[in-house]
Amino acid sequence: MRRVFLLLLSTIVVLTTACSPKPTPFVWDIPEGFPAPNVPADNPMTMEKVALGEKLFNDVSLSVNQQQSCASCHMKAFAFAEPKKVSVGTTGDQLARNSMALVNIAYNGSFTWAHDSLGIVENQILIPLFNEAPIEMGVSGHEEEILARLDAYSSEFKAVFGSSEPNFDFIIKALASYVRSLTSFNSDFDRYAYYNDDDALNASELRGMELFFSEKLECFHCHGGFNFTQSSKHAFQKLDLVSFHNTGLYNEDEKGSYANGDQGLADITMNDAHRGKFRAPTLRNIELTAPYMHDGSVATLSEVIEIYAAGGRGKGVNNPLKSPFVRGFDITEQEKTDLINFLESLTDESFVKD
Repeated sequence: MRRVFLLLLSTIVVLTTACSPKPTPFVWDIPEGFPAPNVPADNPMTMEKVALGEKLFNDVSLSVNQQQSCASCHMKAFAFAEPKKVSVGTTGDQLARNSMALVNIAYNGSFTWAHDSLGIVENQILIPLFNEAPIEMGVSGHEEEILARLDAYSSEFKAVFGSSEPNFDFIIKALASYVRSLTSFNSDFDRYAYYNDDDALNASELRGMELFFSEKLECFHCHGGFNFTQSSKHAFQKLDLVSFHNTGLYNEDEKGSYANGDQGLADITMNDAHRGKFRAPTLRNIELTAPYMHDGSVATLSEVIEIYAAGGRGKGVNNPLKSPFVRGFDITEQEKTDLINFLESLTDESFVKD
């Protein structure tokens, strides 16, 4: 009898294993020959995990008062940024910084406007979820209440992680997988540069591209590589590039301090030489992500170019900590138009619509 029972039990185990669906490997939507994005070994990409992450990203249940989701500050129509100077948390706390676009962050070497040691996006996600000053999603102290709401996803958690009981490790891994999946390589520039369509850029855009990569304007020194930011990390990039730059926006004390108490990278490193250093964001879909700069204090691309042409803004022109690449340049109205047209050629309409 005992032998029969063991045989039945082993059959059940075999059948259960056979019936358990295997995860579907995620297929990256990137140009042929591009390096694979960076993915932690303990959080492999699967289609099911990305789908769960997308649901969580758009669910207000993840905020303490059920008033905001991740998508409230990272809106798809604006390349997962938002058209506000600075973001506002779910309880009304105003943040110090502009919401960054989520474009090709699977290639990021650093995260947020000014942090050099987060390493992976999983670590960055902890900040909006658990930050207490200012409150963003307001999870701290309300973990059990929020997890109870997510029982609605028990079958998805079971399929993806093998347990129907939600926890924040699962939540963060699913969210990270979703935002990693947000790749954008279908702009007119991409068709010209990577898909051999010589007609994808018009004459003005080509002139603007030449200006962008010229030593006269120096744009590419901070916004280089296929992701148009030095804050990149992938197999083709052998060197760690400078991700953070002081662009001369402010000089409050004539010694390099920035406004509103936000000293950028220096607030993390405690190194005064890092005051006013912020990460150069990707320029992909930059047309959609206004207002610009870390504090959203610049309204248009035209104004951005004027600031760089002047070598900074106001007293920031003489900021002693300013990047040597922000030295100013002469530019005609036609050249400015050409440069803006090139920057707009980096817009990927399918990224915000599909």
